[in-house]
Amino acid sequence: MNEILTAVEGPVARLRLNRPKALHALNTAMCRAMLDALDAWAQDDSIHIVLLDHAEGRGFCAGGDIRMIADSGASDGAEAADFFRIEYRLNHRLFTYPKPIVAFADGIVMGGGVGISQPARFRVATENTKFAMPETGIGLFPDVGGGWYLSRLLGRMGEYLALTGHRLDGAECLALGLATHYLPAEALASAKAQITTTPDKALAILTDLSIAPPIAKILAHYADIDRLFAGDSVEEIFVALEAEDSDWAAATLATLRAKSPQACKVSLRIVREGRTMPDFAAEMAQEYAVATRVCRLPDFAEGVRAVIVDKDNAPRWAPSTPEAVDSAAIDAIFAPLPPAQAWAP
Repeated sequence: MNEILTAVEGPVARLRLNRPKALHALNTAMCRAMLDALDAWAQDDSIHIVLLDHAEGRGFCAGGDIRMIADSGASDGAEAADFFRIEYRLNHRLFTYPKPIVAFADGIVMGGGVGISQPARFRVATENTKFAMPETGIGLFPDVGGGWYLSRLLGRMGEYLALTGHRLDGAECLALGLATHYLPAEALASAKAQITTTPDKALAILTDLSIAPPIAKILAHYADIDRLFAGDSVEEIFVALEAEDSDWAAATLATLRAKSPQACKVSLRIVREGRTMPDFAAEMAQEYAVATRVCRLPDFAEGVRAVIVDKDNAPRWAPSTPEAVDSAAIDAIFAPLPPAQAWAP
């Protein structure tokens, strides 16, 4: 079965994820196939727009191939590094693509799914959208450009989403700017058909088919997030939440205590440094250096064991508290790679 389906319908190119049993999680071959198609279409003057969606099932895309990355990280890490290199080139290609892309993020959008949908000019959410970057729960960090996208959300929302892995619905994605349009899922077929007929009117078509979304629940906690996630360190954020007398703060603190302390420190730094990155390529170069190191650390293997292999959801993190994480170890994770090993577009 082809895990990436491509088609050209007149002036419209179609790119469809087709790995439904894995919720369309990306592997290296899928990323290469998408890159090859995008490169070919970029040179074809008859193609005006690209539509990105999933073929069937409750995708959109649940992320990357975590099992492969974990197996590779447990050995020499070479296969994982190859995956990250190709995936990040795909992320960068989408970000810099010369033609408009419409991403139909109908369903689960996590990790790698964020990386391929956020670069699109038009990002369509529906009532089925479930958006998250839950990597701290398996000892990783929000990569695929997460440091760029999350850091550009208003206030401290990026810190909150990166550390907690909180899952947003479609209405919340629209309210935060992670989606550009909110359509009912039943209108997507009409949107795609109309854009295929008149691709130059994609914006008007999506706007016309948009409906008023439900209330974005996350906004009720916006001020709390802005205040409580402003600390300079993970420890300061914990202290602020501990001092807050509310059920929401207590639940948020409990969520954070279940995450990898090391991964939380990496994630906070990724978001904070993402705000000052000169361009997206610089962001991806840093994330590649961090990803190729973090995937070989014990917390990632333990997170995959607890969440994906044994499914006991009881990871034993080491170190087990933010205070015990060595700052020099974090600095080493973020050190630039030697030129011969570094990522480039």
